[in-house]
Amino acid sequence: MKDYIKEDSPACLWMQAGVVKKKKCFTQFACTFCRFDRAMTRVCRSNQAAKDQGIIPLGKKANLIFWKDKLQKKPLAKRLCVHHMKGAIDFKACPKSYHCIDCEFDQYFNDQFKVYTLLQPVQFDDISGISLPVGYYFSRGHTWIKIEEDGMVRMGIDDFATRLLGPFDTLSSPLMGKKLIQGKAAITLARQGHKVSFVAPVNGVITEVNSHARKKPGLISEAPYTDGWILTLYCPDLKEELKHLLFMNSSKKFMDSAVTHLYSFLEEKTQLAAADGGALVSDLYKNLSGVSWNELVKEFIPQVP
Repeated sequence: MKDYIKEDSPACLWMQAGVVKKKKCFTQFACTFCRFDRAMTRVCRSNQAAKDQGIIPLGKKANLIFWKDKLQKKPLAKRLCVHHMKGAIDFKACPKSYHCIDCEFDQYFNDQFKVYTLLQPVQFDDISGISLPVGYYFSRGHTWIKIEEDGMVRMGIDDFATRLLGPFDTLSSPLMGKKLIQGKAAITLARQGHKVSFVAPVNGVITEVNSHARKKPGLISEAPYTDGWILTLYCPDLKEELKHLLFMNSSKKFMDSAVTHLYSFLEEKTQLAAADGGALVSDLYKNLSGVSWNELVKEFIPQVP
């Protein structure tokens, strides 16, 4: 199993702006959910409030200012676009003084490129052949979310489920605007008439259904964490719901446990006939003899109303 190397993480926006000397980003720039960002923001607001009242802030944190304010003091050529700082595009300066809402490029980027650039995981952990992307949150129902911006998340099913039951030939999901409830059935996938439901990892309103995956459900198995995503959701209370999900080490332990459970199941049912050198092959359902679809679903994929 590969370890997550923190040294490979990108520099935090506060560090890139020069406000702090050293700070790595471990949330893939989902600043809304970053404790460090919230703490820095509180300090900077306090400093600014004091200055507005004619009071000179004191102490070690007296000189801290918002990272955007720090960059605005630099020449235009050195005011880095936020999307460049996040590693999504090549160099671009910010001509809007970080008022992204007024930026045509920001709107264009979000409309055209968000799925294809921000959905690429930094790296994967390998757990007996099962891929686990760093920075994603997982449910025990084998669904995942990746946090994006402004309360938005992208959702799909994990590599374990796709290897167990895929490739699928049908995807059924609620329409846009439908509210999903954490832990309740969210989507249904089918293969040759056999169906399996997957739970919603968080509460949220559906804002988009992946039309490519709907037309070609096999894409979910081919690229479960990237092109095979299924839904995007708007989640206004995401902070509390994340407490019920698995992240980083806890997701690794969960997946390791799921693989161990599967090996025990295979040993009992097939004498490990579906395993190859310790790594799980794709399409276990097809390769397992004497084991029904319903048995696999009942044993490994929690089914709820």
